[in-house]
Amino acid sequence: MPVQRPGSRPTLEAVAARAGVSRATASRVVNGGDGVRPHLADRVRTAVRDLGYVPNPAARALVTRRTGAVAVIIAEPEVRIFSDPFFSRQVRGISKELTAHDAQLVLLLVEDRGDYDRIERYLAGGHVDGALAFSLHADDPLPALTRRIAMPTVYGGRPGWTAAPGDHGEVAYVDVDNRGGARAAVRYLLERGRQRIAHISGPLDQTSAADRLSGYRDVLPAAGDALVAEGDFTEAGGARAMAELLDRRAGVDAVFAANDLMAMGALRTLRERGRTVPGDVALIGFDDAEAAAGTDPPLTTVRQDIEGMGRLMVRLLLGTLDAARTADRSAPASVVTATSLVRRGSA
Repeated sequence: MPVQRPGSRPTLEAVAARAGVSRATASRVVNGGDGVRPHLADRVRTAVRDLGYVPNPAARALVTRRTGAVAVIIAEPEVRIFSDPFFSRQVRGISKELTAHDAQLVLLLVEDRGDYDRIERYLAGGHVDGALAFSLHADDPLPALTRRIAMPTVYGGRPGWTAAPGDHGEVAYVDVDNRGGARAAVRYLLERGRQRIAHISGPLDQTSAADRLSGYRDVLPAAGDALVAEGDFTEAGGARAMAELLDRRAGVDAVFAANDLMAMGALRTLRERGRTVPGDVALIGFDDAEAAAGTDPPLTTVRQDIEGMGRLMVRLLLGTLDAARTADRSAPASVVTATSLVRRGSA
């Protein structure tokens, strides 16, 4: 039996000897393999706990062909990522789920187009098992990049690119019912007696913004372009878009903004222009950001479970990786989550 020297790091051989099994059996249990009888697996796990054994990551990767790391790619400049609570909540959900599966998060930021060469080299270098990507724009090179290097990837948001024949079925994503949430917001404004309802959209090269605009137009098909202003999902962008709408149509009596940050910017502009909320103009946002309940008045909004979506992205990716390991070629099942309207004082 191997002798464990005082102060030395416990070895897999020591675990196997303690459990009374072969090294190969101990390795299968430690690395999550199948085919070990339950009572033997229990003995190995007890030996691991008693000895304080910690697997060697390099050796484990050789056995499992997994690094235990996942790249999280956010296709936005750093200043936007750290100022928008949406991103922190989604990354928080991703981090919690990865931690629960003993996996490591590697954050990759996209400041400009030149960063994609660096990201491709990193992903192709075998440093991560897969990637999670969100906030993509229509012309983003990331989907083609991940297909080129065969990197398993799950997207946050419905993909907006045109896939090659037979390719789109392999795209996995987690999205929210953006269109349905927008319809619910606009219908609520109509039920409250509002007649001139405007919309502040996000960047229309992103599917979330395009779907929310579509939901608005589903309910108000006759609304003209003068009642729609494109923002950029920032508070400053919402303020600018609100000013643009008031300059075009001074009689606007309600606004549905495509996220809470833009709604907060719109609220600021309305106050500067002497409009009361909700007296003169009712206002609804989207996201249910933590700050939404603290505005004056508190913001009515469409809630999406942002943190939960991050967790779902991880589960979908890990399921895809497991399917690849077992040669299961069935397409990953994408997920679309529900929304709910949170009624507060602004509408």
